Amino acid sequence: MEDEVVLLDFWPSSFAMRVKIALGEKGIKYECKQEDLFNKSPLLLQMNPIHQKIPVLIHNGNPISESLIILQYIDKVWNHKSPLLPSDPYRRSQSVFWADYIDKKMYGIVRRIWMGKEDQEEAKEELMQCLKTLEGELGDKLYFGGESIGLVDVALVPFTTWFYTCERCGDFSIEAGCPKLVAWAKRCKENYQSVSDALPHPHQIYDYVLQLKKKLELA
Repeated sequence: MEDEVVLLDFWPSSFAMRVKIALGEKGIKYECKQEDLFNKSPLLLQMNPIHQKIPVLIHNGNPISESLIILQYIDKVWNHKSPLLPSDPYRRSQSVFWADYIDKKMYGIVRRIWMGKEDQEEAKEELMQCLKTLEGELGDKLYFGGESIGLVDVALVPFTTWFYTCERCGDFSIEAGCPKLVAWAKRCKENYQSVSDALPHPHQIYDYVLQLKKKLELA
């Protein structure tokens, strides 16, 4: 019997994009259900009662929450192709470390930039420092995973579709400061159908943010 796989999604969410990339890489068929985060569905509240957030992967009725946990679950359950984590324990630990670093840094900084509040300049500096740190980790490799994308690539690349919004809202250039990282992001989209399918166009994200700022009376 074929697995039943459902993803509770919100299309602008970088965390949900991660899961779509991983499922795409593994070739897993799934149903995608969009959530309204201002009016959360009974299914979301039932499947993630603790945090009440997306993404939630529902596999044969069992919910898995938190995107990095979901990615590791997908990699373990569907281990027939496109491994996201290396088998070597040390390299595996380093991948999880950097994915966790991205989790702790990126979302909050990006949010502070597009919201445009008084600490925006500080947030811009923090973003560039964070991206330069990640550029150093990438080094001369094609991908963080080496010759192919892995956990760190999947964790980071969805945030790159928010770069245009950051640049427009913050009036600065990410590519000018981190050209290698921007080139890596382009490589991921050009060479991996799973990435190009999962990431909305940067202009869609910007339009969404403009609407959201009006709704939150930030515009």
